[in-house]
Amino acid sequence: MINIGILASTKATDMQAIIDAIEAKKLNAKISVVISNKEDSYALVRAKNHNIDAVFIDSKNKEREEFDKEINSVLKKNNVDLIILIGYMRWLSEWFVKEWKNKIINIHPSLLPDFAGGMDKDVHEEVLKSNVKTTGCTLHFVDESKDNGPIILQKEVNIDENETIETLKEKVQKAEQEIILRGIKLFDEGKIKVDGGKVRILE
Repeated sequence: MINIGILASTKATDMQAIIDAIEAKKLNAKISVVISNKEDSYALVRAKNHNIDAVFIDSKNKEREEFDKEINSVLKKNNVDLIILIGYMRWLSEWFVKEWKNKIINIHPSLLPDFAGGMDKDVHEEVLKSNVKTTGCTLHFVDESKDNGPIILQKEVNIDENETIETLKEKVQKAEQEIILRGIKLFDEGKIKVDGGKVRILE
């Protein structure tokens, strides 16, 4: 069983899918702690509703590395094996990324490398403006670059004629939840290998 630490700034809707899968015994994992840089984040409420340790760490007036070291101590205290970023509205320090190399995964609401660098609805807005026919989501390891770490899984989503930011977000979130759960399972089974900046999924 792996211990998961979740970093979130918003509602962490995708986290609910992880909680549900764990409670339904479909996932051999435990969410040990949820950490947020926003005191009013619904992610913390979601955690408390399921008796998961919920921790608010204030990032105001702190250097990025100083803040990340506070997060690090909470993660270590909770024996975390894998960190998942879900709607986490901060860039991680280089120190933190090195400390947790190939143990931090992020879900991005587009098919990377397309529409990298943005967050949440901004990404969907850019996608719709570009008139592409498909978008999707990407589960990737976090490295020192912005949204450019080794890709673990991707899932495509078709864009309908009258698509809005809200309807697209909903569709993409469903796809996100599918690949997050699959990614956790593969990580737990030791089937994800990072080689030369690329991910190989072992059979």
